[in-house]
Amino acid sequence: MLNQPRPIFWVASSKKDLRALPRSVQDVFGYALHLAQTGRKHDQAKPLKGFGGAGVLEVVDDFRSDTYRAIYTVKYSNAVYVLHCFQKKSSHGIGTPKPDIDLVRERLKAAEAHAKGASI
Repeated sequence: MLNQPRPIFWVASSKKDLRALPRSVQDVFGYALHLAQTGRKHDQAKPLKGFGGAGVLEVVDDFRSDTYRAIYTVKYSNAVYVLHCFQKKSSHGIGTPKPDIDLVRERLKAAEAHAKGASI
């Protein structure tokens, strides 16, 4: 018998933001999230630097010379939390822009509180 997939919780505007991305990008990110729900990892999923290990993951996909990112956490065994979905607009290297990192940190705190019983 297969284990039940973990539920997905969308933190703040992450679901709306994902739906605003190009369809092919949504498909890649959706599949990555499905794999996360079942305890697996997408080939494009990498730990997000600055978050101490593999608990916060980032999936990067390109579409028509634009780069898109989805960031989620599997730190909490009861669920997958989608923290942020966005188009990378910084022209300074391949790193995630600081305002987006700050937003992820804020939303990670909300996810942690929810995992402990608070509402998102």
